[in-house]
Amino acid sequence: MLNFALIGAGRIGKMHAEIINLNPNSKLKFVYDVNQEFAKNVASLSNASVVNKAEEAINSNEIDAVLIASATPTHIEFIKMAAKAGKPVLCEKPIDLDINKVNKCKEELKNIKSPIQIGFNRRFDLSHSKAQQARSKKEIGNLEMIIITSRDPAAPSLDYLNAAGGFFRDTTIHDFDLSRFILGEDPVVQVSAFGENLFDKNAKTAKDFDTAMFILKSKLGVLVHINNSRRAVYGYDQRVEVFGSKGMVISNNQTPNSIERFTSSSTSSKETIHFFFIERYQQAYRDQLESFIEMINSNSKPKVTFEDGRKALIIANAAYESFEKKKIIDISYD
Repeated sequence: MLNFALIGAGRIGKMHAEIINLNPNSKLKFVYDVNQEFAKNVASLSNASVVNKAEEAINSNEIDAVLIASATPTHIEFIKMAAKAGKPVLCEKPIDLDINKVNKCKEELKNIKSPIQIGFNRRFDLSHSKAQQARSKKEIGNLEMIIITSRDPAAPSLDYLNAAGGFFRDTTIHDFDLSRFILGEDPVVQVSAFGENLFDKNAKTAKDFDTAMFILKSKLGVLVHINNSRRAVYGYDQRVEVFGSKGMVISNNQTPNSIERFTSSSTSSKETIHFFFIERYQQAYRDQLESFIEMINSNSKPKVTFEDGRKALIIANAAYESFEKKKIIDISYD
C-alpha cells in the first residue's frame, strides 16, 4: 500500500483523490491546497489529513509518492521538492509554460533518481493505445498519416483562459503528446499552425483562440493533422485515425453504452457522447495511476517521462512561432 500526498485539490485534484482511494494499492494520506476549503473538502471525502504547507506532506516519512494537480506555475516547485525528498512524482501536464524553466529543472534534477511521470493520460486510453499498438505492430503496414480531432463541449471562463497559458500549450499539448506516442521513435520535425477566434468573446478578450488546426511532419515523412475547437455542441469530441499502407484504425468517441435505436424518426441513433474529459477519460486516469504504482513497485521507468513533457512543450512553442511568423517551423529538441 502506497501512501500519497495530493498537492492541489481543485476539480482535477478531487478526481485524482477519488481514483487514489479506489485503487486497492494506494491511499490518500495528506492533502494540500492554497484554498483550505478545497483541501478540507477533498480530505473529508478521502479520510485524509489537511496540511498547511506542501512541504509538510512531501517531506513526511509517511508518504511514498506525490501527485501534483496544482496550478501550472507551481508544478516545477513541487516537482523539485518531491524529487529531492526522494519521492516518486506524478504531475499533471504541462510541466510549465516556460521552456527555460523546464530546461533548468531538468538540469537541476539530472543526478536525482526519483522517477517523474507526467500526466498525459490519453496514452492510457484503451482505444488510443490500441491504435498505437496497431502502428507499432505494423497491422496497418507503414504509417503514413495520423488525424486527431479534439474538441471541448463548451468554451471555458475568462478567468481560466487568463491563467491557462494559451490554447496550444493548454489544450493542444495533449494532442502533440499523443502524436509523439503514436509515432514512437520517429520524431516530429516540422509544424504549421493556424488559430482563429470564430465564436468565443472570452477567448478574444484573453487574446487566445477558440479554433485551431495544425499540420505536423515527422522525420520519416508521416503527416499529422490535428484539429481543435473549444465548442462542440454534441459533447467532448475525441477521435484518432491512424492510416497506413495496409489499412487504417480509428479510436472513436465513447458513449455510456452501445445501444442503437431505430425508429420512424431516426436510424441508428446512439446515446450522446461523454460530456467532458473526466467522464471520457475516466478509465485512462485510473490506468495512469495503476501504471505509476506498478512503476514504483517494480523500480522501473515511467511510461510518460519528464522528457516527454518537455518535448510536447517544445512542439507547442514551435506551433506558436509558426502562427506568428505564418510559416513552417523546423523543430529542435536541444
